[in-house]
Amino acid sequence: MNELQALDAFASLSQETRLRIVRLLVMAGPDGMPAGAVGEAMGASSSKISFHLSHLERAGLIQSRREARSIIYSAVYPALSGLIEFLMKDCCQGRCDPAVDTCSETCEA
Repeated sequence: MNELQALDAFASLSQETRLRIVRLLVMAGPDGMPAGAVGEAMGASSSKISFHLSHLERAGLIQSRREARSIIYSAVYPALSGLIEFLMKDCCQGRCDPAVDTCSETCEA
């Protein structure tokens, strides 16, 4: 993930409803959830949820697919992982790999 992609992702996540939607879709797993169920869970109108889902999809954090007459949304796990990797890639000035190390142990030395 490059800096512009990270900025787009963070801009999308900086709004409360969108952050809650991403967390909900992460919990839903790869099967995702229908748009209507996302709206119900958020307690928001379909037009409001549609706006937020579109924003998150443009940022590459979620994806949609059609199943019969429903649109199913799911988290894009590689994009979310890429965002974390972007933040952590130079952790401890490159002395540790946060994917495998506990940084506090490595960096105290």
